[in-house]
Amino acid sequence: MHDIPLRKRFLGRPAALGRALAAVLAVAAALLAGGGTALAAAPAAAAAAPGEPGDRNIHFTGRWDTTDPGAYTPYWAGAYLDVGFTGTTVKLQQRGTIDLWAAIDGGPLVGHLNVSGEVNLTPQPLAAGRHTLRVTYRVIAGSYHGDAVFQGLTLDSGATTYALPEPEHLIEFVGDSITVGTTTSLNHLTAYPWLIGEQLGAAHTAIAQGGACLVAAGCVGLEEQFARLDPNAPTPDWDFSRYQADAVVINLGTNDVGHGVSGAQFQQAYAHLLRTVRAAYPNAWIFALETFRGRYVAETQAAVQTVAGEGDGRVSFVDTTGWLSASDLSDAVHPNDQGHRTITRHLAPIIAARL
Repeated sequence: MHDIPLRKRFLGRPAALGRALAAVLAVAAALLAGGGTALAAAPAAAAAAPGEPGDRNIHFTGRWDTTDPGAYTPYWAGAYLDVGFTGTTVKLQQRGTIDLWAAIDGGPLVGHLNVSGEVNLTPQPLAAGRHTLRVTYRVIAGSYHGDAVFQGLTLDSGATTYALPEPEHLIEFVGDSITVGTTTSLNHLTAYPWLIGEQLGAAHTAIAQGGACLVAAGCVGLEEQFARLDPNAPTPDWDFSRYQADAVVINLGTNDVGHGVSGAQFQQAYAHLLRTVRAAYPNAWIFALETFRGRYVAETQAAVQTVAGEGDGRVSFVDTTGWLSASDLSDAVHPNDQGHRTITRHLAPIIAARL
């Protein structure tokens, strides 16, 4: 088993309020249209039982596919769930084999590797009372094809769940394998997006995939795929009303060189992505990072200047020159654990100043 420290600040259920309000508005509209009889004619759907995927006390951070009420699936890196529960034990219902990490009561994330079926997250029973749980799955990438599908929790008889408090901010990181955390000891859990989110006490998501480019030129192009629920399947676009980011950090351009993307093409695509992110998150501060290998630097800066000149006052270029040394890299491209901590040390204060 593997473990890493975890901050003791967990997420609430902000989306539940939106759904509840939508339900109230729908009932009100039906009453107006039907002369006041709609309430009796259309009883509310039964709420999910404690621990089921649809349990509104469970908060899912990141882009989770919830179309199957019995199986929720994350497609991008770094998605996780948080929930409070009572009793002395908790077990995870896991469809297929996967590596996952779970933290109880704000303790370390403990690795449960190559597991499936009913996964006991509390082999040593807890003291009776209220507890917290976080679960996150290994990133599905490269040669790894685990089954990251959440099918619910099993609690003690008579136990229940409860919602956890909500962090003040949410940060979304957009990028390629560097953002995913490829070559680090625990992949995304030891990458700078996770480290920064935890350090700042913020919720954090990663719209990132190994090998991703900005421009779709023989690779996954996040200029277009940023808005997708799943970039590798014909799924619907993501519903951005499900959460709103307060900050978005973009680190793209490392892979575009190898696919023959010209400077002019890159600059135009970057400006388009910035506008897309702004449309999705009207109030977020957008950080456009200089790639750590110094690729398309002038084009990235020019794209930021273009969008800022159009009236967007909440976008900035981040100069990363000199952040990483040879000892911070596991190869010529990817930061190692130390490198991601170095990035965190430089980048976290920049983000915090804008939040």
